[in-house]
Amino acid sequence: MATPGILWEAVRAWNVRSWLQTGRAFFSSTILTRASVGEIGKWEKKNRRVYPPQLPEEPRRPAVVYHCRRNIKYSKDKMWYLAKLVKGMPIDQALAQLEFNDKKGAKVIKEVLLEAQEMAVKTYNVEFKSNMHIAESFSGKGPYLKRIRYHGKGFFGIMDKVKCHYFVKLVEGPPPPPEPPKTGFDQAKDVEGDALALLAASTTVM
Repeated sequence: MATPGILWEAVRAWNVRSWLQTGRAFFSSTILTRASVGEIGKWEKKNRRVYPPQLPEEPRRPAVVYHCRRNIKYSKDKMWYLAKLVKGMPIDQALAQLEFNDKKGAKVIKEVLLEAQEMAVKTYNVEFKSNMHIAESFSGKGPYLKRIRYHGKGFFGIMDKVKCHYFVKLVEGPPPPPEPPKTGFDQAKDVEGDALALLAASTTVM
């Protein structure tokens, strides 16, 4: 006669077998990220923006492409320097600059730019892939994971495993001419104008 322990093990094995056959055991093993569930972020949603029809006398609106890469295993501060390096450059010049840069972030940015360039031609009907410039290029902070760093004599510290995001905006056409740097006198005039506008607004409210 079977003991209650053996019967319990048999029932438990049968339940586990049926659970595996239904596939429910592997549902929780998938990390739910935006890519896994097919969701896009706010930056990529700008590609779906619909503009009103243009008048015949208006100049042709240039094509704009938004692209990004998220959760890059790299520091956001290191990525920021490389992102600002290529901002305002034509796409070919930016790719040439990144080609001869040995940093890891440069390789990542180059891949993102090539993806955005290909997407502009295939998806958004840009005629010439070289006729584009980088209007915006910046990095953002990604998820940080805290881990233990072991020290001697039983002590330990906390370290961060950092990740970052990279965002780029390509615009059709040559880049605009660079703005001259503002002097201290120009910045003081801007601050003075903002202060006067704020004072006038507060006086009107009162």
